[in-house]
Amino acid sequence: MVDKLFGTTPILSKNGPVNPVEATNGFKLIGIYFSMHNCPPCRTFTPVFAELYNELNQDKAQVIEVIFCSGDKTQEEYDEYYGEMPWLALPKGDSRLATLAKQFEVKGVPRLIVIKADGTVVE
Repeated sequence: MVDKLFGTTPILSKNGPVNPVEATNGFKLIGIYFSMHNCPPCRTFTPVFAELYNELNQDKAQVIEVIFCSGDKTQEEYDEYYGEMPWLALPKGDSRLATLAKQFEVKGVPRLIVIKADGTVVE
């Protein structure tokens, strides 16, 4: 499913560019997290979600991998905000963002889409 959503063009990890399919392989759930630096509800939710992410994935459990999809206006805002997150991200200004936002009918942020390994969207 990740290949259909993200293709094989690299996304970002904390260690540099990675293939999205390889980076999410083996995880039970994939989160697509639409958020932005200048959104107060996002700034409240992100640290709570990051704590849960770390807890679920402790001891290399591979429960959930998340891909951040930024609505930030500037590279500086993006870099600062992504710096607070432990997961993967689309690069700032990546063309896949608009396609994903349209596909999942994202009308506002924060918005978290969770997908099972088989491609089923968790409602």
